Amino acid sequence: MRGLIVDWGGVLTMPIHLAIGNWLKATGVDQSHYGSVVRAWVTPLPPDSSPVHRLERGELAVEEFEHLLSAALAREGSVVDAEGLVATMFADLAIYEDSMTSLVTRAHAAGIRTGLLSNSWGNDYDRSDWHEMFDAVVISGEVGMRKPEPEIFELALDRIGLPAAECVFVDDMAHNITAAQQAGLAGIVHLTFDQTARELEPYFPGATWIHQRRH
Repeated sequence: MRGLIVDWGGVLTMPIHLAIGNWLKATGVDQSHYGSVVRAWVTPLPPDSSPVHRLERGELAVEEFEHLLSAALAREGSVVDAEGLVATMFADLAIYEDSMTSLVTRAHAAGIRTGLLSNSWGNDYDRSDWHEMFDAVVISGEVGMRKPEPEIFELALDRIGLPAAECVFVDDMAHNITAAQQAGLAGIVHLTFDQTARELEPYFPGATWIHQRRH
């Protein structure tokens, strides 16, 4: 393998469910209310009607999404201000997970082609160290596509400059890994650094950058 493509939220950051859980506790939004709204929005009929999917493709403004989500939560019985809702929801994801970001940085320094492939909720990413981490970046809302659509994997491969058969994709969502494998990439469902590092070893035999830790 010559390429490593990674997701952002839940791979380079703390698990998304922990970040959302912190936000629920801070705001008093009931977890079941939030879950009910989001489940309905990520599995709608027809799929193009989903506010989540439209937001991720950049077809829906963040401010409009915030008002839709605030109203939907209010109908369930949880009241939360719309203004700044997405930023506060993902505040904990602004803190990168050091072990995984270090791994990607080491891979890049070792000559592995590295890329970021992220579904965005209009997030403001801290991109200050990205030049040391990535050869290519694909953010869903900036390209009008989202995972698991096959076209976004094709775009990521085009930007990284490698064929699918030479790339590994790491994501915390199993359905995105399934889509990546269907597009010809190898895939790893990320749970922890140690587990992902172990699963990377067969694809990059002898690579010292996998297990080195930042001191």
